[in-house]
Amino acid sequence: MARSSRTRLFSRVTPSTERTLADVLRAERTGGILLAVATLVALVWANSAWSESYETIKAFEFGPESLHMHLSVEGWAKDGLLAIFFFVVGLELKREIVVGELRKPATAIVPIVAAVGGMLVPAVIYVTTNLLREGGSTAGWAVPTATDIAFAIAVLAVVGKWLPNALRAFLLTLAVVDDLLAIIIIAVFFSSDLHLEWLAASVVLVATFGFLARKRITHWWILIPIGVAAWATMHASGVHATIAGVALGMVVPAVARKGEKHALAEHWEHLWRPISAGVAVPIFALFAAGVALNPESIAVAAGDPIAQGIFLGLVIGKPLGILLFTFLAAKVLGAGLDRGLSWWDVGAVSFVAGIGFTVSLLIGDLAFVGNETVVEEVKMSVLFASVTAAIIGSTLLAWRDRHYRAIYEQRSTPIEESRLVAQRYGAIGARDDVDVNELPAPGEAEPQADKH
Repeated sequence: MARSSRTRLFSRVTPSTERTLADVLRAERTGGILLAVATLVALVWANSAWSESYETIKAFEFGPESLHMHLSVEGWAKDGLLAIFFFVVGLELKREIVVGELRKPATAIVPIVAAVGGMLVPAVIYVTTNLLREGGSTAGWAVPTATDIAFAIAVLAVVGKWLPNALRAFLLTLAVVDDLLAIIIIAVFFSSDLHLEWLAASVVLVATFGFLARKRITHWWILIPIGVAAWATMHASGVHATIAGVALGMVVPAVARKGEKHALAEHWEHLWRPISAGVAVPIFALFAAGVALNPESIAVAAGDPIAQGIFLGLVIGKPLGILLFTFLAAKVLGAGLDRGLSWWDVGAVSFVAGIGFTVSLLIGDLAFVGNETVVEEVKMSVLFASVTAAIIGSTLLAWRDRHYRAIYEQRSTPIEESRLVAQRYGAIGARDDVDVNELPAPGEAEPQADKH
């Protein structure tokens, strides 16, 4: 019988994405744990008897004033170390666009549409909440639009071991597209006092970096100074300095040359990911997540429409937007979910995408720069929303994980039974029209041939 040619969602992933997925799941689980530990340390430190030392260290400034780089420790963590994180994001984006899921429109359209929905709906919920309430501010509309890829993948790695790889790839690709959209938001809406001469210098340095990478002139003592100079000039231009990290990652070749085992982008991603996930992001969290938690501050934040909009945007808006836009994309494409998958699976993954920690904290700081009271409330709401989304998502994923594990155990056949089935039916693996799961077990009646 001819197979159905109907399009299926979440059915297959490219070999490149399969390798990337395995690498990311291994690294991000550890990175997510380190990020959680750093956040916990920050919260304990900021609410301990040594909270004054925490604030003193955060505010300590150093760096050359003439280059506009006399920054606080918190500023260096936000503008400097996060550039490493965004460099790795740039490498991921380049690989996905060139050889991964974003290479083909047929596989790229669903996660792209889902990511757009996961940004639009939270932004609408935030803006609506703040317009309807006295004392609201629309300045933070972009805060609940981001997904923290480290936390999201870490949660999936811990509680979703039996989930189909296509769902994992969907979350990974969705988070990468989400990062790209967040980068665009930061570059367009949070750049100020633009200095074109510095921006032009940064563009030239990024182009030089890319030219040398394509020529495989990759000595660290050449490329690292150029990368640092590109970051410094981008910082001086008024565009957020982390954009330089993305730009540098995007100009690295993602296709291996003849004789190369791995493309340069893939190789550098493996080199820099431990630094990003194990050093840069945890240190950023250490100096960004520390907020004083007490009944009074929590009560004030709970009644603030800014904090309410962020919480509702991440916990409700993110999953609703992703699920709704994925469903609409399926209807427009005339596609259904792959066999065995359920929309509950998509919904569970969508809740995990509501963990908007790292980039949400960064955007919140940029949106309300200079207003420390509001920034503290933003941090508090992002923390509570991310924890809530993680709990809901983890619960749903654990439920779906048990479902898929039960299916696997039901379909698993002991070696001896497999041998008997093979003897009875021959090399069924070479026959596409036979499903081994539909064959009777030894001792059952054999299937009767169709006499008509």
